[in-house]
Amino acid sequence: MERHTISILVDNEPGVLARVIGLFSGRGYNIESLTVAEVDRDATLSRVTIVTSGTPMIIEQIKAQLGRLVPVHRVHDLTLEGPFVERETALVKVAGTGEKRVEALRLADVFKARVVDATITSFVFEITGQGEELDRFIGLMAELGLVGVSRTGVVAMSRGPGGI
Repeated sequence: MERHTISILVDNEPGVLARVIGLFSGRGYNIESLTVAEVDRDATLSRVTIVTSGTPMIIEQIKAQLGRLVPVHRVHDLTLEGPFVERETALVKVAGTGEKRVEALRLADVFKARVVDATITSFVFEITGQGEELDRFIGLMAELGLVGVSRTGVVAMSRGPGGI
């Protein structure tokens, strides 16, 4: 099983996301991460970024089937096409007082997480980075009073002047 990040340029219209997801669910493919946002208002285009895993044959099937969907303009397997940048953002709520509160702030500083909300008994941190880095931060916060996590999912783009 290989992990792949696939970037899909689609028409920004109702039902497109349902068709893309339907392709995955109908064939039993797993989606590990899914993000969607409009990227060109004038051309009414959105970028769908999907992280999935499978054998090389399954990944090829996924790309071929995505390419045949009517609202899809381009499908890029960023994992195979060369270097790319991949990031994710998380909001992490931690409750605690005393030493645990101080330790949470210290770890947030080490991970370059930003405090976006604070009360006398809790913090909400914002952290951006690669998924593994977020996993480490969340794991450490679990020992200090983790209350909840909200993650954006992966956003990715090829490096250099070409591609999407």
